[in-house]
Amino acid sequence: MADPETIKEAFQRNQKALQMRPSKAKSTAKTKVRLFDGTTCVVEHKHWKFKVDIGKAEGGNDAGPGPGILERGALGSCLAIAYSQRAAVLGIPIHNIVINIESDFDARGMLHLSDDPPGFDALRYKVYIESPAPKDQIMQMIEEADRHSPVLDDFRRAIPVEREVAIKSTNPEVTS
Repeated sequence: MADPETIKEAFQRNQKALQMRPSKAKSTAKTKVRLFDGTTCVVEHKHWKFKVDIGKAEGGNDAGPGPGILERGALGSCLAIAYSQRAAVLGIPIHNIVINIESDFDARGMLHLSDDPPGFDALRYKVYIESPAPKDQIMQMIEEADRHSPVLDDFRRAIPVEREVAIKSTNPEVTS
């Protein structure tokens, strides 16, 4: 189990390493997604492999959580981990952290029934923390962690997205 002292030591060790070699702070992460069985995706990253799908009501196989669930899960887990790390570094004892995430959306955009954006209209999260520390100390820790949360930043700030397409024809009569 990752106890507060282990979390703090790892955080500070990584912080020091990047202070000494700032060029190591920048990298590129790569994840591969392969579609099979119509709507089921296998997501592969390093040694992890998991399925993503849509539910049967949407025509899917219900073989795994959908992309929206993963978005909310990414935000909640990033925040919970950030609070745990920051609390460990600051010496704030934490007994429990729960993050509830809600997203509002209008499915008409996704179903081509509207030109409105197909993604979330709003995103909210509620943080539950159990700790003997004073409330103002916990709130300061939360504010600091939120400011440095990469997934929260991804939701708050528009980031450049590039697309590259490679098409291989399976029709021998079609030439490029």
